[in-house]
Amino acid sequence: MTKLWGGRFQKSAESWVDEFGASIGFDQQLVMEDIEGSLAHVTMLGVQGILPEEDVEKIKWGLNELKKRAENGELEYKIENEDIHLNIEKMLIDLIGPVGGKLHTGRSRNDQVATDVHLFLKKRVKEVIELIETFQKTILQKAEQHIDTIAPGYTHMQRAQPISFAHHLMVYFWMLERDKERFKESMKRIDISPLGAGAMAGTTFPINRQLTADLLGFSRIYENSMDAVSDRDFIVEFLSNSSLLMTHLSRFAEEIIIWSTDEFKFIELDDSFSTGSSIMPQKKNPDMAELIRGKTGRVYGNLIGLLTVLKGTPLTYNKDMQEDKEGMFDTLQTILGSLKIFEGMVRTMTVNTERLHKAVHSDFSNATELADYLATKGMPFRKAHEVTGKLVFTCIQKGIFLQDLSIDEMKAESELIEEDVYEVLKPEAAVSRRLSQGGTGFEQVRVQIEKAKACLN
Repeated sequence: MTKLWGGRFQKSAESWVDEFGASIGFDQQLVMEDIEGSLAHVTMLGVQGILPEEDVEKIKWGLNELKKRAENGELEYKIENEDIHLNIEKMLIDLIGPVGGKLHTGRSRNDQVATDVHLFLKKRVKEVIELIETFQKTILQKAEQHIDTIAPGYTHMQRAQPISFAHHLMVYFWMLERDKERFKESMKRIDISPLGAGAMAGTTFPINRQLTADLLGFSRIYENSMDAVSDRDFIVEFLSNSSLLMTHLSRFAEEIIIWSTDEFKFIELDDSFSTGSSIMPQKKNPDMAELIRGKTGRVYGNLIGLLTVLKGTPLTYNKDMQEDKEGMFDTLQTILGSLKIFEGMVRTMTVNTERLHKAVHSDFSNATELADYLATKGMPFRKAHEVTGKLVFTCIQKGIFLQDLSIDEMKAESELIEEDVYEVLKPEAAVSRRLSQGGTGFEQVRVQIEKAKACLN
């Protein structure tokens, strides 16, 4: 077979070499963007008088015909044609004749592939943002149902202070909000057109780069042709944003996994998001949460992989940069799937309010309340901390909790303690009294939820 670029070559590569160098196995996902970019390019060639109108219309017809076939899954890609660009060009020439070869006038595969990827990410990042918002809405709905549900809060995986369960859930709303902001911000750097940069130095043809940018819906163009074809920062940024998103999903997944154990039993996952064991009939495993936690590693790997590819490549385009796409495609598929799964998992999970109630009434998470109580009565906080610690130690020795101590036992450590301390030690009081902005107090959680709703409007 004669390559579309093979004029200066006297010898063909062996088939296994072609297979190693080909990218069509994965970059065929860019087929619609490739055709879209070609339609804009040939339209511009006509407007600028670079190609006669007759050729332009024939090429447009051919491209639109290939677009229909692509939509119907009727295109047959060949390794010999290396990538999506040469496959489409070869199909076009086979369809409309030699005039199809004029499509590449004033263009290189270098600016063509960069344009395709910019178009691809511009569409897909919008999908990511939409799925993040859908998940945020689900978290909000679940949080509203559990504002008054009290749960143990943890530091160092040790019981720390009682909190509203809604307050805990809302942590992930705000993490996702920042993730969403990062993806939105990245659109500024995705929404740039490289088309017309040529191989790296521009072109002698009187092209109109702004026209193709407008036709493709880009807000601006790269101002430096070398930058246009060598830039993969926007993909790195997508992978970085995706890694942070997966970090947050993985942390949430870890908590879902812990909460669903027999040791905790704070929640129960719906059967549709759980699996069983092939040998242990009693098992109900949180496999989807575990899988999301595991897939986080591959997203990190894709980021590190591209950074490693780019760190040693001189300007401008190098074949190494073909490695920018597989990780991007894989990451996109991973985060879209993870967001869909997680949304359903949270929407359908059951919160075991009785178990949570029992948990906060059988621990020392109210110890800070006692220390604060003493501080409000004039005792220096460090002294109050010491007194409370001694009372906790007394409880541990007796196998009881602070609220189970008699008033005399408490007064033995401080005469400042009165009968009203028992009200202070109630988990409900501990939560409701925390009215500092952003705190876990029930009223503050309601304020937080209203602010969160405003973020989605």
